[in-house]
Amino acid sequence: MAPRKNFRNQAKKEVKPAAVVNKNGVKVEASVAASGGGFSGTKIFTWFMVLALLGVWSSVAVVWFDLVDYDNVIERAKEFRFNFSEVLQGKLSAYDADGDGDFDVEDAKVLLGLKERPVSVLLREAKEDYAVKEPDDSRDEATHPYEDENNAIDTKGELVEKAQPQQTVEESKQYNNQPGSYNNQPGSPETKETVQLRYNAEAESVPEPEADVEPEVESVPEPEADVEPEVESVPELEAEFVPELKAKKKKPKLLNKFEKTIKTEIDAAEKLRKKGKVEEAVRAFETLVLQYPQSPRCRYGKALAEDGLAEKMLSNDMLQKAIGTYKEASELPNATPDLIKATLKKRAERQQFLGRMRGALATLEKLVQIFPEDMALKNDLGVAHLLIGDNNSAKRVYEEVLATAPSDGFAKVHYGFILKSENKIAESIPFLRDGLESGDPGTDDGRFYFHLGDALQRMGDDSAYKWYERGHQRGHFASVWQRSLYNVDGLKAQPWWTPKDTGYMDLVKTLERNWRIIRDEAQSVMDKTTGLFVPEEENLREKGEWGQFTLWQQGKKAGESCRSVPKTCGLLERYPEATGCKRGQIKFSVMQPGTHVWPHTGPTNCRLRMHLGLVIPKTGCKIRCTNDTRAWEEGKVLIFDDSFEHEVWQDADSYRLIFIVDVWHPELTQYQRQTLSPI
Repeated sequence: MAPRKNFRNQAKKEVKPAAVVNKNGVKVEASVAASGGGFSGTKIFTWFMVLALLGVWSSVAVVWFDLVDYDNVIERAKEFRFNFSEVLQGKLSAYDADGDGDFDVEDAKVLLGLKERPVSVLLREAKEDYAVKEPDDSRDEATHPYEDENNAIDTKGELVEKAQPQQTVEESKQYNNQPGSYNNQPGSPETKETVQLRYNAEAESVPEPEADVEPEVESVPEPEADVEPEVESVPELEAEFVPELKAKKKKPKLLNKFEKTIKTEIDAAEKLRKKGKVEEAVRAFETLVLQYPQSPRCRYGKALAEDGLAEKMLSNDMLQKAIGTYKEASELPNATPDLIKATLKKRAERQQFLGRMRGALATLEKLVQIFPEDMALKNDLGVAHLLIGDNNSAKRVYEEVLATAPSDGFAKVHYGFILKSENKIAESIPFLRDGLESGDPGTDDGRFYFHLGDALQRMGDDSAYKWYERGHQRGHFASVWQRSLYNVDGLKAQPWWTPKDTGYMDLVKTLERNWRIIRDEAQSVMDKTTGLFVPEEENLREKGEWGQFTLWQQGKKAGESCRSVPKTCGLLERYPEATGCKRGQIKFSVMQPGTHVWPHTGPTNCRLRMHLGLVIPKTGCKIRCTNDTRAWEEGKVLIFDDSFEHEVWQDADSYRLIFIVDVWHPELTQYQRQTLSPI
């Protein structure tokens, strides 16, 4: 202890300490600087070790007891974007918004929003972010060569995104002739309906969220991310229909050899797009396209950014520009097979979105020509034929798919769907059933449950209700009885209604007070030689004759028809709940003896249907809605919700004549009535 005591005392006196002997027995003199003292080399090392050990154990304690929130520290460091040395030096380079190396008036303009930031700065910052979060994962081409057409194609054709062609469909006239037709998103409720698909920026045409949300642009596939199929959870009774997890999808190879050398620049621009900064992403990709005009990936990124900007702006013109850029990217030399496929698939989807069905068909035909072994692309091509009403071509496509891939569930349900539309009821059942049981993507669709159950009912098979129940459990139907597909959630649902329930008492009284006038006008145009009554065309009859004479359709007046029955039309003009019902009709209906109408449901829960009895035989005519059967009376109005299952028999000795008036569901708001798309 003496040396330490001498050190302290003698340091103050600035004198030399006495000689000491170290642990090895060697005499050592400690020199003291005249300026104020010092340490020996040994003691300096000792203190250094003490401090080092204290630091180590402090670090251990911090980590062990979780004393510091490192994530928060890192986030704050990123937020401020400047370092300690800059603060000490008084620099403001962190606020250099225009990239010129200092802070000046131009930087202030940028920070105040009076001037846009240069693309070069945006790209530089995006690169910095990307370097932190997304390290370069490019692969060596020699180790992972581009596969040929056969090997590069997944058997389901989903290298970039799930093949869901039916998610961007719009109405096909040929497929509107029966409820649940191939014209809506798969099993979609009204909140996802896409009957009207084109962008429209006018407020009155944008549906209210609770009624009919504006059509959403499908999410863009992330070019550098693995895509895995999702498996929906289902109740225990549906366990046997849960598809097995598919193998993890291969990452698409979108970069050619040269583009791997500029991957950082591409990723920086892509980062802007993924963050939703679509305007900046468009500018960034435009810069890259100017710099690398022969880069397919840069042009594909530009198309994706323009696509996103079109969604943000609700601009058809911008979307059309993106469609053109997709085409340019696919036609550049050295585009990888995966990029060609991704680009043309996206182009076809957006063409369908704009209603350019024949253009989409041409794009898909080109895809199938390039990738003939890809069954998913052929399935998409079949849907494209369906959307323009070309059933025969669609049928041929699905026959080709099933000849090559007999277990393809998507092809099976669509082929069964086509067979049923041809009234080949028995033949359609195994295809619809096997396709649904496959659990393949695109098969879990309300339309297929609808048509399988309907086919089974027509064959007298009670298992139809088992499939309706499954469709209900999967969320496609409101209930086993109520199986409409174009629905607004939350509306009161009951099969039979009274005039008081509807709130349309005045309309009902007008119809019942004037029923003889309406009857006489209807009978005056029933002469078959006039051709005004046309046969029912929805394939709903098992047998018999059923004719209809329409006055209003989808909220539009049939002027020529109303000139034949002016008094009837005049009575209805002041009731917009009926004449303005875009999801209904106003028509006369005549049914001859010996007619039976299959159990069926209407397409939407947005309307109620009134039947005014005009000529009703004493016996033999009845209508069932769910499990409640009723009969018409002359001069009286029956009201029911035709989205529930109903069935009609005409077993009398003479014709039955009624007047059908569809009205909006009373709980729909005025806004909903104005914005819901026609059916």
